[in-house]
Amino acid sequence: DLFDLLQTYKVEFPDPNPAIEAKKEDIDFEFIEEDLPKLINSIEFGAERTREIIRSLKDFSRLDNCEPQSVNLHACIDSTLLILQHRLKKGIQVICNYGDIQSVRGYTGLLYQVFMNLLINAIDALEEKVAQDRQFVPVITINTESMNSDWVVVQIADNGPGITTENQDKIFDTFFTTKPRGIGTGLGLAITHQIVVEKHGGQLTFNSALNVGTEFRVILPVARG
Repeated sequence: DLFDLLQTYKVEFPDPNPAIEAKKEDIDFEFIEEDLPKLINSIEFGAERTREIIRSLKDFSRLDNCEPQSVNLHACIDSTLLILQHRLKKGIQVICNYGDIQSVRGYTGLLYQVFMNLLINAIDALEEKVAQDRQFVPVITINTESMNSDWVVVQIADNGPGITTENQDKIFDTFFTTKPRGIGTGLGLAITHQIVVEKHGGQLTFNSALNVGTEFRVILPVARG
């Protein structure tokens, strides 16, 4: 509306006096006229993103009810990716291939924690490889599918450095970590395994090859008996 008003002034008074011209030049009016709408659009976009992140953080941090609930795994994954955008936007490509899967009976907050731990591990591995090879293109691939009417599978794979053979038998051990001192706690995968297997009656498996990458498979029952 303000720009419309100024445009009307320009049409009705095409020859402003020297004081007005001097003021326009002093404030760089042409730049403001071009930049301000972009700035407002950026603020609007940032506010919308902030709202999405806050909504995701509320979902992620909420305490689970005593009883399990129907959980949309795709919504869990999407919200977790949104929370991790500050790390993913550094050049990591994420490819999501979502299948037609059912909701599962489980604990929403705990399943958020599962995906958070697996994705953070993938990001850490990819950043490590990027640091060694600047030409490397880091990719995380997430696939979901129904194994049958009773089970769903979530695969989270990275094309990072992989896990050495001697470490593969230890990765679910409490306090075991291959990360530098002060970076990893050695609890993430142990807790993830406990949540999937003990809390949800599912399975957590992985495949890894050096210089090829690592894939974790989260297999969850649609409904626990």
